[in-house]
Amino acid sequence: MTTPFAAAYGSGVTETTQTQTTRPAGGRPRSPELQLAMDVSQGLRQDLFHDPFALHPLPEMRVDGPLMRLLPPRLREWATRLPHALVLLAGVMAFLISLAGNGGGDPAQFLTGLLALGTIALTLIRPIGAFWVSLALTPFTALFGNDWNEDWPWRPGAFATHLVVLTVVAMRTRPRTAAWMWGVTAVYGLVVEFLFRGNAYYTNTMPFLFVSALALLVVTVWHVRREAAQEVTAQQTVTAHERSRRTLLEERTTIARELHDVVAHHMSVVAIQAEAAPYRVENPPPELEYAFKVIRENAVVALSELRRVLGVVRAEDYEAPDAPQPKLADLNRLLSNVRDAGLQVDSTVTGAVRELPQGVELSAYRIVQEALSNSLRHAPGASAEVEVSYVLGGLGLRIVNGPPTGLVKPSPGAGHGIAGMRERVSMLDGQMTAEATEDGGYEVAVFLPVPSAGPAEDGA
Repeated sequence: MTTPFAAAYGSGVTETTQTQTTRPAGGRPRSPELQLAMDVSQGLRQDLFHDPFALHPLPEMRVDGPLMRLLPPRLREWATRLPHALVLLAGVMAFLISLAGNGGGDPAQFLTGLLALGTIALTLIRPIGAFWVSLALTPFTALFGNDWNEDWPWRPGAFATHLVVLTVVAMRTRPRTAAWMWGVTAVYGLVVEFLFRGNAYYTNTMPFLFVSALALLVVTVWHVRREAAQEVTAQQTVTAHERSRRTLLEERTTIARELHDVVAHHMSVVAIQAEAAPYRVENPPPELEYAFKVIRENAVVALSELRRVLGVVRAEDYEAPDAPQPKLADLNRLLSNVRDAGLQVDSTVTGAVRELPQGVELSAYRIVQEALSNSLRHAPGASAEVEVSYVLGGLGLRIVNGPPTGLVKPSPGAGHGIAGMRERVSMLDGQMTAEATEDGGYEVAVFLPVPSAGPAEDGA
């Protein structure tokens, strides 16, 4: 069950300072004892003396827990201030203890009670400063005791006030700060007890240190438990994310393997049938032999491309082939292949032809390849035009085909080709438009930015 303080005291007011052994100016390394003393001094200064009155308001309590959700909305809104109310209630109790312990009725005693209440309330906004104020008010409160034979140096009001302040500040900071506060309190109590005891009959420094140590121990255990719970929650979140991601990857791998098996089988059948088809006809015409040859070559190329892309999911020890990826210099072979498949296509290259980054070259080639494949499927009998423009800021592509002609019906598509082209363009931060033309054809226009070479590259 989450306590009110567990949700409100979630962040400490001090920062971790890491120190390491250094050499002094003379070059002689410091001894481990001296380095330890310096680390201790730096930690004490960082936790208790560095801007002790810095503003650190106590945040509102979270009300998204299972129990808080059962409350009505109005009560849930008030519950966000529950930690503040508990601290102020502890301050009121310290105020009453101060009055009762010092006799009450005297304006000076009433003033000490108000100071106790104000000090505890100060922990809500300036926790480290509240510790120092509480420690400074302890001897001031002792001066207003009715009898010097009473408890020394912790009067009942000071005892309750400082104990509450130590507990609240420890919950708002971290265990190391709580240890520093307890140590400073112990030094103060022992010094005052032995040097300024006077006629005091009973000293209570040791009882106070024992009770405060128990309180701080409980707070430290709470800190450790809360941090462990946060780490477990974070680890569970990461584990759930990794499990979900692994499941998704496994599903994609299964689909890719099935796709590889199905497409590879059918492409192999196409290649074999295309190679055997001319032998099934007596004296086939050269045009028919050439057409089947083109079909077989395209099937073999497609099968190789498929194995290159999807073959990696077949086994963990799969090694990619050493064949280079296609580039814009291979466009002529692609256009020749498309012309052999029956598409009349013209190409135009403008600008100063230069070598571009490999990713741009490959994406440009694939975009032209996909656009021409769409023309073959969706516009049979049409003609197409490919324009490649080398400009100063990048590369421009334009693939246009006319309306379908002839008796062959267009093949239906699912739109994956256009989506794939957009993904490639988006990956390179480019721009793309794909739309029908006025004459019933289709146009794909792409611009792929290419960063200009720096001075070092220009001079290379």
